[in-house]
Amino acid sequence: MRKWFRFIIYSRDTLVLRINAPFTCLPRPLQRLNGAYILLTSLFRLSSVLILLPLLAMADSAQQQCPQWLNQQQPKLHSSKTLDLCAISANKVVLIVNTASQCGYTPQFKELEALYQQYKDRGFTIIGFPSDSFFQEHDEAEKTATVCYENYGVSFPMVASSKGRGSAANPIFQHIDEVSSTPKWNFFKYLIDRDGKVVDYYISSTKPSSDKITEAIEALLTPTENKTVMQTP
Repeated sequence: MRKWFRFIIYSRDTLVLRINAPFTCLPRPLQRLNGAYILLTSLFRLSSVLILLPLLAMADSAQQQCPQWLNQQQPKLHSSKTLDLCAISANKVVLIVNTASQCGYTPQFKELEALYQQYKDRGFTIIGFPSDSFFQEHDEAEKTATVCYENYGVSFPMVASSKGRGSAANPIFQHIDEVSSTPKWNFFKYLIDRDGKVVDYYISSTKPSSDKITEAIEALLTPTENKTVMQTP
């Protein structure tokens, strides 16, 4: 978190605060200030700092809530940018999928995108991990991106191609292997709750639109207190 906020002494009477944090890890009052320089003059310095401190603490708390295995940066598919998995998954239900663009299950991209569109506004996301572990992924990232983005209109986050199993597996799948099951084929789907726990997984043949998956997502998205009220006679 220290790299997110930086105080700079501009002069004897002026202090500058630089905010540069993952957008979704900031509390709402600070999101509009992200990337900005804030001048704290001698007149308002103390009061400004006192106001900002609780907000900074909230951001620190959000960072601490990120599970260690998701607290990492990964290269984005066919891009010079990186994906902050902590920011992407913060307080969300997540479906992690090992994908391949030359597989019989590749058309599941269409259903995955529909699933993402259906639930994304309720605190759900999908993260795709292209992998050639089963020799059905293009060597060129451009071709993989064409299949995902152009052929199937994927808009959920896609990581650059990496290994999905074995000793050289992506760290995400190393963790999944430890706590759940390693992918046996492309398009294994792993459901993660808001606390970063792998709660279930689904084999390749289980369609993203299946009741098995959608009902599990609904259960995780529905607040516990609402369930209690519904069950009360």
